[in-house]
Amino acid sequence: MRKFAALFTDSYKELKSVRTITLMAMFAAIAIILGMFSIEIGNFIRIGFSSIPNGLVAYLLGPTVGGIFAGTLDVLKYIIKPTGAFFLPLTLVTILAGVLYGVMYYKKNITLPRVLVTKFIVMLICNVILNTLCLSVLYGQGFLVLLPARALKNLIMWPIDSIIFYTITKALERIGA
Repeated sequence: MRKFAALFTDSYKELKSVRTITLMAMFAAIAIILGMFSIEIGNFIRIGFSSIPNGLVAYLLGPTVGGIFAGTLDVLKYIIKPTGAFFLPLTLVTILAGVLYGVMYYKKNITLPRVLVTKFIVMLICNVILNTLCLSVLYGQGFLVLLPARALKNLIMWPIDSIIFYTITKALERIGA
């Protein structure tokens, strides 16, 4: 339990560094640019790669910073390019995803199985269950009506997102980032 709590306290201490704030700003810029190129299929399915910087920030800086970064970035992306209505529970789900990435990646060796498990957990809990529930409430659609398409989309994107994240992370490790 102490190790688990230390992940959050060590991550919180990262916020005192100018390097951390600079790194967060650079990854936010990358995420915003990647977010501009997402593919939207209908009102409920969006395929994009702007979550990669969230995972990288959580990997490098931990669950506390990962959650703060994810939540702040979610609001910032909405201000820059609003899509749909702003709904605070969706931002809270994004914060949870940042925290989960941080818990699973921070101060740990990144392996493909770890990335696959982490992406599966985040996609199942945050994307498939909680985001679908939020969209159901927000748009008045039935949860079970939205679920199959969102589950299928996430199932398809799971190995793709995992391999992209793993490859980028390993490339960054090789160059000493």
